[in-house]
Amino acid sequence: MSDGKTPDKRLGWVGAGRMGVALATRLLEAGCDVAVYNRTRAKCEPLVALGATVVDKPADLGDREIVFTTLAGPTDFKEVLIGADGLLSGSGPAPAVIVDSTTISAEASAAVRAEADERGTALLAAPVSGNPKVVKAGRLTMVTSGPEEAHRAALPYLEIMAAGGVTYCGEGDNARLVKVCHNLMLGIIAQSLAEILVLAEKGGVSRADLMEFLNNSVLGSTFTRYKTPAYVNLDFTPTFTPELLLKDFDLGHEAARELGVAMPVASAAQQVVQALVGNGYTDVDFAALIELEAKASGLELESEAAPVSDGLGRAA
Repeated sequence: MSDGKTPDKRLGWVGAGRMGVALATRLLEAGCDVAVYNRTRAKCEPLVALGATVVDKPADLGDREIVFTTLAGPTDFKEVLIGADGLLSGSGPAPAVIVDSTTISAEASAAVRAEADERGTALLAAPVSGNPKVVKAGRLTMVTSGPEEAHRAALPYLEIMAAGGVTYCGEGDNARLVKVCHNLMLGIIAQSLAEILVLAEKGGVSRADLMEFLNNSVLGSTFTRYKTPAYVNLDFTPTFTPELLLKDFDLGHEAARELGVAMPVASAAQQVVQALVGNGYTDVDFAALIELEAKASGLELESEAAPVSDGLGRAA
């Protein structure tokens, strides 16, 4: 780029969901050259307004040096990369590096990685920790694995998106296991918060007071602060749904079986998340675990309408 600071590779982007738009927005606002594909073309419009160009199929991004993918799951991942009009299909050009942030199994990734190797394309797994609000606040973190040279090539762009930090954890699909471990802990903490908040409220303590104390203590974290509005004011606008969390629990237990690791606490949390989905909590945030806990404990929850902070610089 002309300012001498913005990295100047031609980028491709696949996936214009909530997270995809938030991440690609940071690249565009930094002055990067980005071409975008999404199955539903209209979802690309916010990125077009920022200067992105739109292509008709993933294969049209083959001439881009680095292509980022943020997709719903393994089926979409395989279709976009090795399907009929995929990035790695046909005899046309293929990107030097594909950076994928989709949460999938190592097996699904390995199938695509083999195709990428044949085309001379490096596949970098790059899961993230955060959601669109965290991206906007500059707090997103990311973990990568794959060829170290590919990591170095993509790092300037990764650091634009993941201003909270980028960790390289080795070859292959190590990063995908790290992400699964992260989300197992996410579910366990979410259910733990639901239990202690219901316990405290039944004893006469407001949820806002308990969360204020907890957030100021050694147990407070970015996550507990960020989830405070959801638990206190029952704002379950989805950032990560119970169905997606359950998918990650399934991946975690699959890895645990393969590696011979006992997961008693994670197993218990998985059953609660399964119950949440079974009770119809689908298009909501997984913080709705507190409603299920309250029902099981004979407590009728109400929003406390308290001016609590989400820790990202605003009161909610």
